[in-house]
Amino acid sequence: MTSVPTPIPSRTQYVLEGIKHRILTGQLTPGQALVETELAAQFGVSKTPVREALKTLAGTGLVVMNQYKGVTVRMVDADMAREVYDVRLLLEPEALKRAVHRGASLEAARTALTRADAATDTAERSLANREFHRALYLPCGNPLLGRMLDEVRDQAALVSAVAWAASPSWEREAGEHREILRLALDGDADGAARALHSHIASFVQRAFPQAELEQEGQE
Repeated sequence: MTSVPTPIPSRTQYVLEGIKHRILTGQLTPGQALVETELAAQFGVSKTPVREALKTLAGTGLVVMNQYKGVTVRMVDADMAREVYDVRLLLEPEALKRAVHRGASLEAARTALTRADAATDTAERSLANREFHRALYLPCGNPLLGRMLDEVRDQAALVSAVAWAASPSWEREAGEHREILRLALDGDADGAARALHSHIASFVQRAFPQAELEQEGQE
């Protein structure tokens, strides 16, 4: 018998999305303590939805729960970046290749790219860039593959937020995004996949030079 996921109560969802947004836009920084009473006051709720939201965020890898130190935003280092980006390198180019082969609509990716170009602040640009990548892999035709990439999406965004805070590289990445989309819209599945692989690998290598990414099969 297949179990049905328990819906997250609306207040918990509200707090969850609020905390996640603050983490992924740099308002809450890696290592920062997340105090239930303070968050409850900020969101105007009791501690219960805050506690449940933090448990969910711990499950997605955005926060760390420690018996002695409490709850903190996950620290980002070269090892964490390597783990997350290795998964992206293995799965995301293949998902894009499949989406192109299927002739899937990439209009959502075009819209996200336009949003990123028009963004007036870091938070909006970051969110638009996340949507761009998701719009490339989601129509791959394999829902499980899409969900697997969704599972590392927030951790990848956390890595990006830390890297961009240290060294903004929006313009370079925007140019790479445009080239990836151009190749995909031209129907060049292999070319688009190679460009996406290079884009993902070069970003984390610039931001975390000590991270050793797996490059097997991509030479």
